[in-house]
Amino acid sequence: MKASFRGSYDADDSDATGSVVVNAGGINLRASITGDTLINGPSLNGLTLSVENPGLFNIDYKVLKKDVRFQFVNSVRVNGKPLNFMYSHSLIENTTSLDGTLLIDSNHKISANYGFKEHDCKVKYTYVHGGVMTIEPRYDFADNSWDLAVSRRLHDDSVVRGSYQSSTRVLAMDYKTKSFANGSLKVITSYFAIQKNYLMKCVSLLYIQGLGIGNSALEL
Repeated sequence: MKASFRGSYDADDSDATGSVVVNAGGINLRASITGDTLINGPSLNGLTLSVENPGLFNIDYKVLKKDVRFQFVNSVRVNGKPLNFMYSHSLIENTTSLDGTLLIDSNHKISANYGFKEHDCKVKYTYVHGGVMTIEPRYDFADNSWDLAVSRRLHDDSVVRGSYQSSTRVLAMDYKTKSFANGSLKVITSYFAIQKNYLMKCVSLLYIQGLGIGNSALEL
């Protein structure tokens, strides 16, 4: 039997997570928390207890919500290409979903998600060009809408990313770098165009080490 502890801090979301894992004969017993568990004093918010067999199944129990979520994974080959499946079901929330990913090669991937409760299906294609640029178009059959995201890694390991959501008419640009003096820097700019340009709104956010230090908005 082995026990391990892992903690992390996400500068993008300004949130911390931690988990304790006990391995018992190939089965992992995990207790994980989020920043919500510790903020304003210890609480059950964000506390999850899990039993998992890596690569086969995962059972999560959200203590505060008293909700149990089951996840089962499997993999088959289609014309020699790996097709990975993940089936998820939540008892209290009464949601069931099926995720599938077909890895065509190191540069091409197709993924899909189907929600049984709402009968919605989303399909995304991922293309990596030259190891530095990623193009990801996605189509949502339920909303009859599409999204497009394009990101590029620069020479200093910085990443610039642009995205557009047709359902909300939001065009967003963000820039992230880890070469900033005291950690990471992320700048996000979003443009909202609603009702055929009758309302246009620009929001800019500046994050340094995950702390928002700037926020501006302009409406036309």
